[in-house]
Amino acid sequence: MRHAIQLDFAGRRRGLSMVGGLLLGLGVIAAGAVWLEYKIMGQHRAGLELKLAALSREDARATAAADSVVDSKTLVSAQEAVSNLATPWTLLLAELEQASKDSQGQVAVLGVEPDHGKHNVRVSAEARSLALAISYVQRLQSSRSIVFPMLDRHEIRADDAQHPVRFELSGVWRDAP
Repeated sequence: MRHAIQLDFAGRRRGLSMVGGLLLGLGVIAAGAVWLEYKIMGQHRAGLELKLAALSREDARATAAADSVVDSKTLVSAQEAVSNLATPWTLLLAELEQASKDSQGQVAVLGVEPDHGKHNVRVSAEARSLALAISYVQRLQSSRSIVFPMLDRHEIRADDAQHPVRFELSGVWRDAP
């Protein structure tokens, strides 16, 4: 017995069932919801990118302003340093050293503070006695770099066994003789 095999490559189309239609409708609704969510997220991302760009511009402006403030402070500091380095110290320090030598080392200079704007100088020193301190100030009156040196204050150091006199003098400072 032989049966003939029948092959139907183009079969009949079956209609859409109720469950299939329902699933198709739910799929279309879900795809629409996903597309709508994608559009909303894209707009939200674009808004965030605009905010980020605005903040970046503000940050760049603030950084530029801060840099200009730092640059101006650095410039002022550099100008002060250049002014200090360009100060003609040689004559002033030589005069102070010579006055100390003239006192046979009995007077020690502790500090020199020039005021460039006012051309004043303040000298802190220590001597073995008040007479030596006054003699030192009188010796500086013949100086070429300090005009009108005056004893501003003095103090006898009681905490030291030798009781030295710490004194300060000030005068008008000349850059050139």
